[in-house]
Amino acid sequence: MKIIRSKDFHADHAWDALDIVNMGGVTTRLHWTNEPYQWHINDGEEVFVVLDGSVEMRYKESDVERVCLLEIGDIFFASIGTEHVAHPLGVARVLVIEKAGSI
Repeated sequence: MKIIRSKDFHADHAWDALDIVNMGGVTTRLHWTNEPYQWHINDGEEVFVVLDGSVEMRYKESDVERVCLLEIGDIFFASIGTEHVAHPLGVARVLVIEKAGSI
């Protein structure tokens, strides 16, 4: 059993993570960040949950860039092939559930 207080988690660099669990090849990780990630496409689905802060999620639909502001409690689901990048607005903590080894 674990109890994790996400607001207490801090990392030395952006997008560092606390590995919570790997369930049959699907990982759940708590990330701390204060900088944008990189444009990427996961090799599986991804669930991205904002636990603290705000994140501007940029993603592409039919090669058109879209932007959505995610706040505490908001969830972004990236289906297979969804190109996206997260831009935190200040410090953010996010829970990411995805296939092990995804970028």
